[in-house]
Amino acid sequence: MTTSNRNTIFLEDAKIIGHAVHSDEQFVLRVHAPKCAAKAQAGSFAHVTCDPQLPMRRPLSIMQVDVEEGWVDFLYKNVGDGLRLLSQRKVNDTISVLGPIGKPFELHDTHTKPLLLGGGVGIPPMVFLADALRGNANFSPLLFVGSEVPFPFDLTDSSLDVAGIDASCRQTLKLLEDWSIPARLTTLQGYDGCFDGYVTQAAARWLDTLSDQEKTQVEIFACGPTPMLEACAKLAKDYGLPAQVSLEEHMACAVGGCAGCTVRVETPTGPAMKRICVDGPVFDAYEVFPAT
Repeated sequence: MTTSNRNTIFLEDAKIIGHAVHSDEQFVLRVHAPKCAAKAQAGSFAHVTCDPQLPMRRPLSIMQVDVEEGWVDFLYKNVGDGLRLLSQRKVNDTISVLGPIGKPFELHDTHTKPLLLGGGVGIPPMVFLADALRGNANFSPLLFVGSEVPFPFDLTDSSLDVAGIDASCRQTLKLLEDWSIPARLTTLQGYDGCFDGYVTQAAARWLDTLSDQEKTQVEIFACGPTPMLEACAKLAKDYGLPAQVSLEEHMACAVGGCAGCTVRVETPTGPAMKRICVDGPVFDAYEVFPAT
């Protein structure tokens, strides 16, 4: 069954075609949801059922899609009853997928050096955005992604240099290396080959190597826990950079009807309450963290 909402949000019975478990109860779920795959953009998410006995859906950021094959990938952690039940679903099971939902990241031709910062389960939108940027000669993206548990990806040493980062810190995601997109991993856990610190600290090291003219070409894109996003907004302010952040929140309807996922933002006419599901999840960082 497939129905559509204004040809932008689709409800699909999606077959699970892959469900890989990684360390620390991290899962990569792949479903066949061709309508969602065809319309998804970096920063959008889907609202999925976890179990027939659990009526409330869960929002999951979209990590990667294949439009031709019609699949959508999600990364999630086994946290809470809903995702615990989802982790028990098997290949060939069917789940209901409502998506893609939300305002995605917006690229600007005037900022040709996108700086992508992802933390934990905030990494998927950064992978999606990197995928959208690969092969685009107008942009030269750089990623810093951080985790305090083992990264649920194939890792490799990078042959792509990143200015300001010590040569001993060369670990990256293999798929990013395959896409010829420079990236580095950060952690406080002492993982081999990773930068010892936060993504914002690694980003500052790189930014300090740029000329004033080069800094005008940088725009920050970030997703992760709220304290990390606030730190990203401060980094942007310190260096005078535009920044977009993708917020995460518990959701009931995910289509704007219940207003249960609101966030206070600053607008030209004063403060306002915005719904993360449809007014976001991507917002201007300065609107969400005006006092940073």
